[in-house]
Amino acid sequence: MPDWLPTFLATIAGILSTSSFVPQVVKAWRERDTKAISKHMYMVTVTAFVLWSAYGFLIGSWPMMVFNLLSLGLSATILVFKIRDDRRKSRGARSSREPGLARPG
Repeated sequence: MPDWLPTFLATIAGILSTSSFVPQVVKAWRERDTKAISKHMYMVTVTAFVLWSAYGFLIGSWPMMVFNLLSLGLSATILVFKIRDDRRKSRGARSSREPGLARPG
């Protein structure tokens, strides 16, 4: 097997997996709607990319480091959008209720 083949495959895989986050970032940014996005899933994903990046650094694999750091940035952006939108919606729900009114039970 040629020496360049593993690096080539890792680079192609990194480009494809990293680019898969771009449409979600663009959609969440444009529409400002993250209702259908799982916050817990992105918390796990961000953690995984931190660990994969550290692993890539430890073994000296630049494709693993670079593409996991890029994926970390994109998935963290989605997570920040989700947290921001959840906070906005929870503040909006509280402020729309009039104080002193009880809900019928």
